[in-house]
Amino acid sequence: MALSVPGYSPSFKKPPEILRLRRKRARNRGAAVSPPPELPEPAPRRAALAAGLPLRPFPAAVGRGGGAGGPAAARRNPFARLDNQPQVAAEPPDGPPGGQQEAPSLFLESNQENDLLWEEKFPERKTVTEIPQTPHIFSKSDTPSSESTELPVDWSIKTRLLFTSSQPFTWAEHVKAQEEAQGLVQHCRATEVTLPQSIQDPKLSTELRCAFQQSLIYWLHPTFPWLQLFPRIGADRKMTGKTSPWSNDETLQHILMSDWSVSFTSLYNLLKTKLCPYFYVCTYQFTVLFRAAGLAGSDMITALISPTTRGLREAMKNEGIEFSLPLVKENGHKKRASGASLGYGEEQVISDEDEEESFSWLEEMGVQDKIKKPDILSIKLRKEKHEVQMDHRPESVVLVKGINTFTLLNFLINCKSLVATSGPQAGLPPTLLAPTAFRGATMQMLKARSVSVKTQALSGYKDQFSLEITGPVMPHSLHFVTMLLKSSQSGSFCVGLYPHEPTAVFNICLPVDKVLHKEVVHKELVNCGLHPKTLEQLSQIPSLGKSSLRNVEMRDYIYNWRS
Repeated sequence: MALSVPGYSPSFKKPPEILRLRRKRARNRGAAVSPPPELPEPAPRRAALAAGLPLRPFPAAVGRGGGAGGPAAARRNPFARLDNQPQVAAEPPDGPPGGQQEAPSLFLESNQENDLLWEEKFPERKTVTEIPQTPHIFSKSDTPSSESTELPVDWSIKTRLLFTSSQPFTWAEHVKAQEEAQGLVQHCRATEVTLPQSIQDPKLSTELRCAFQQSLIYWLHPTFPWLQLFPRIGADRKMTGKTSPWSNDETLQHILMSDWSVSFTSLYNLLKTKLCPYFYVCTYQFTVLFRAAGLAGSDMITALISPTTRGLREAMKNEGIEFSLPLVKENGHKKRASGASLGYGEEQVISDEDEEESFSWLEEMGVQDKIKKPDILSIKLRKEKHEVQMDHRPESVVLVKGINTFTLLNFLINCKSLVATSGPQAGLPPTLLAPTAFRGATMQMLKARSVSVKTQALSGYKDQFSLEITGPVMPHSLHFVTMLLKSSQSGSFCVGLYPHEPTAVFNICLPVDKVLHKEVVHKELVNCGLHPKTLEQLSQIPSLGKSSLRNVEMRDYIYNWRS
């Protein structure tokens, strides 16, 4: 005997039968049902319309059967507001005559490769290798610059440059052996290259091709052909599985570090004598930029370290290195940390005075006895928490100036935490990057390749040419290449820049004690190996702040950029 189950219907129908019945009912109802009358407007909506408020029209409700079952009554949205008119898109402002409005949309927000996520970890970002077809329009949030014939100085290291132009880049490929050799000689002799404003046939210009080879050269230490030694931050994934015979050999590690110390000292001596304009020290945790006196508007040697941690800053103070945190402000003044001038007792007295000033308003109100003041320990813990919170962020950048840079040199040579003790980078010395030769360095060249693609236009398809440059692109190379393309592409090209994010903060404006004269700077740094126009750009005071150049467009020899 079958048991009676609640909710069970003996007339159960299969899904095909139910669909058939629904279609039949819909046909029978569709012939007899007339259009329903329009429902009256709700009272609040009628009052708002009478007051002249622009309201968003309610969407017409559709029956359950997708319209087949007849229209249903429109139900008012209970979350709708009377003033919820649709947001009207702001009309783009009239662009400047230099073509500020348009730039290829290949400059997407995937501008970083092998970059650092400041808040948490250091994952690598994916890069866009294809060229989109629709142009990118500068929005208000992009803050494009005003027109200028020169780019602002950018001290960040780029990992990739992608140039696009309506004119081909075929002159940059298939370089002859003689042209390559001439480019190497021009770099070693710091030969100044002067090109006309526009080159009619770039493919036949030997001077252009030799100068392009000259612009791609940089110097590196150490060198292992099977390892990519830049970037070092977040590079464990790319180095995993690669041969590293020094990882478990302490003798070999000591030899590598001894050789690295000699190269590092050689670079600093060249910088001090103004024969090298700047160089980078890239470790697996942070990057250091050393700049000669006269660059970035400073009259003394400067060193920027980013990102830093509280442990590193404490170790520097213990070594007597005076440094400052340019992006950290405390009580309206820039915080200055000095391990040599302030002792623990003095720092504690200063903190006590600050706390007494902060609670002085309680005495004025007469409630100082009723409020429990925090003790010294809790105040110290709160300050330490604030210092730890800015670790690995752009705000943790450290500035070292003058003679303290030499103390920093000795500190980095003897710092045991400079080299990783485990992982794929264990025992590997930091990477030294410089625009000029130094002891123990190896000459390297950036990789360049040109591609031709078809892009969609209003009248069909048009040719779009691109030139991609990969590798550690330093500031002098970026300026030199754009200077060459200004002549070869007749003053019309676009470029997407992919910076190494931890180095973007090197563009902050540093406090300047006195204004330097350009003539004096050029005279003192004339033998540093840079082109005079490049030297003039690098001597400017940085203006990009914590950001770096992302997209640059040149039209009619006028630059527009976005950072």
